[in-house]
Amino acid sequence: MSRSRKRQEEQGNHERWIVSYADFITLLFAFFVVMYSISSVNEGKYRVLSQTLTNAFRDPARSLQPIQVGEPGRVSGEIPGLSNQTPLIEVASHQGAGSNIDPAASEAPPASASEQQRLSFLAATIEDMLQPYVEQDLVDVRFSDNRVTVDMKDKMLFPSGSAHLSRTAVRALRDISRILASVPNKIQVEGNTDDRPIHTDEFPSNWELSAARAASVVHLMSRMGIAPRRLSAIGYGEYNPVADNATAEGRQKNRRVTLVIRGLGGAPDRRIELPGGAG
Repeated sequence: MSRSRKRQEEQGNHERWIVSYADFITLLFAFFVVMYSISSVNEGKYRVLSQTLTNAFRDPARSLQPIQVGEPGRVSGEIPGLSNQTPLIEVASHQGAGSNIDPAASEAPPASASEQQRLSFLAATIEDMLQPYVEQDLVDVRFSDNRVTVDMKDKMLFPSGSAHLSRTAVRALRDISRILASVPNKIQVEGNTDDRPIHTDEFPSNWELSAARAASVVHLMSRMGIAPRRLSAIGYGEYNPVADNATAEGRQKNRRVTLVIRGLGGAPDRRIELPGGAG
């Protein structure tokens, strides 16, 4: 009797492996979910990390400073992630309104490693905030040569042949202005077009169109809280291309507005020397 009971119990336990198999599949699924979640790389933050490590190796005395790669927030009037910390850009005290230093008499010193790190962080913050536009290839953010450059395609900014900002442009420029309002850097807004001629009562040529578009961006950014003395508008027309105007794709790349955020302590702007020594 006991032998038959043992055989019945053994026959009833043949499907217990399904429980273990289900547990294994669940753990495997959780593992792949975790792996996928950490595989999403934020390019902007890793660029900041790379720049910071490079600066640390160049200057060992700075290697004890913390690396700022935290997730930026959106706080009006402040740089995300830097509240209650050192300002993003430090302004030298001798650059006040009462300074008698002639900028043409001596060249400014090159930007420090700290300034480069701050500009790199600024570029990463702008790129994070405009990520949806970056993914659609409407915005390109770059950091190089002591400046941050933000290229914005004209199709997200203006209707064809117009200098009136679209709603999408207002939203994007409002986000950028929230970041730039808290730093003292000079901002140069450059308007660019393709080589197709325009001749209207409002815009006799591409120079007028590009300059008007740059001025529209400057006016909006000043209304968003950026000091007007930090802003300048330049119209290049079709004479500053980044691609070949022979193709539709190239013309689309050339139609853009570029924000150039200049670093502090870099080389001064080039001056035009006129005959007779007049500058």
